Amino acid sequence: MNLMDLSATELATQVRDGTVTPQAAAAAARDRAAARNPVLNALTLINPALDAEAETVARRLAEGEDLPLAGVPVVIKDNIWVKDLPITQGSRLFEGFIAPQDATAVARLRRAGAVILGIGTCSEFACKGSTNTPLYGMTRNPLDLSRTPGGSSGGPVAAVAGGIVPLALGTDAGGSSRRPPAHVGIIGLKPTQDLIPYGPGFDEPVWGISVLAPLARTVADIRLAMAVLADLEPAEPLRGPLAFSADFGLGQKLDRGVAEAFDAGIAAIAGAGHVTGPAAPDWEGLDGMSVMPLQHAGLAALFGAQWRAAPGRIDPDLGAQIESGLALSGVAVAEAHHASHRIRTILRDFLSRHAALITPTTPCAAWPVELSAPASIGGAPCGPRDHAAFTSQLNHAGCPAITLPCGSDANGLPLAVQIMTAPGRDAELLALAAEIAPLLPPATTAQPGGA
Repeated sequence: MNLMDLSATELATQVRDGTVTPQAAAAAARDRAAARNPVLNALTLINPALDAEAETVARRLAEGEDLPLAGVPVVIKDNIWVKDLPITQGSRLFEGFIAPQDATAVARLRRAGAVILGIGTCSEFACKGSTNTPLYGMTRNPLDLSRTPGGSSGGPVAAVAGGIVPLALGTDAGGSSRRPPAHVGIIGLKPTQDLIPYGPGFDEPVWGISVLAPLARTVADIRLAMAVLADLEPAEPLRGPLAFSADFGLGQKLDRGVAEAFDAGIAAIAGAGHVTGPAAPDWEGLDGMSVMPLQHAGLAALFGAQWRAAPGRIDPDLGAQIESGLALSGVAVAEAHHASHRIRTILRDFLSRHAALITPTTPCAAWPVELSAPASIGGAPCGPRDHAAFTSQLNHAGCPAITLPCGSDANGLPLAVQIMTAPGRDAELLALAAEIAPLLPPATTAQPGGA
């Protein structure tokens, strides 16, 4: 068995008790990356200082330090600063940029004994629902290489699902720590806004909605990561009425497999004694597209001049967003800000009356890798952001949410449910997720073993 088939919790325990050395863990991760990354394209680079970092962890352990992530190799998304490494946001505009310092979250991972295996691919500017970048090309789903892992955290989730590392750090400004994990059969947490410090790093198209987010194969590993990243203490599970809604109150169609898996998941949760009932927010006509002008305007402000000067250097899908932003009026941007505020008010009010709300994470499974978005959902043509219908509201509300694997479709592709709660209840949400995860129908996951 390769050490990367262990969970982060198991691996750190073995490193701390001396069964495994940090150097051996680093070598196992590098070997897995060498064997699997050429096919997956999950990583932009392997950290040239990996061995030195492992030696440092070994010395710190010998000196008696208690390191909760001792020797655990991690992958960091290509829009999060890692000191002295090229961090590019998948864009030719940042080719050659070297991060001048670690993001605070990266520094906390290192302080806890983690080592940085490498950098995980992300869609350009982390603003696209598939991972196919001008700088690094196409990232593939470990469960089916003809499918996308989603985006923008496609590389980090492919690295975790593909057995290259047990833990990764992504970002989430509209669902990128929830939808990609759902497409590859792993777990991702979107924490409460600002629970994990964001930055130092790149300017954001939309400030105040992005979070840093742990990605792993077990809830226990997410809890361990949050203890390191946010000093999050264990808590009792959320108690009280759990609402569920297959369409999140939006009328969103679902693929048949998603609907069947969601119904089976809710039945299992209720059968285990959790009080559940159908309920959803009244969105007053608002949905995820109501706030998209904020992203388009933000991209235009950051990169509009470069797009106009040399459009061939930017992903055409991002260019279309920039053009949309350049054409927006101030009134349209203000309307999107008002929509963001209303979404925040509506969802927080709903969650003040329910312990949690459970929805599908995505209305569809992973789609063909060459497409930016699925062509249809629920048997009907769909819009370019319908696959993200259930996630961006949480960012504008600042609420935590976790995605858990829940069944598979007829093609064997994994599906998932999303559980959300009120801001600040992350520890209680994780405790509830630990109870619920074993109850859900098993999803297809990548098989360990091999190189």
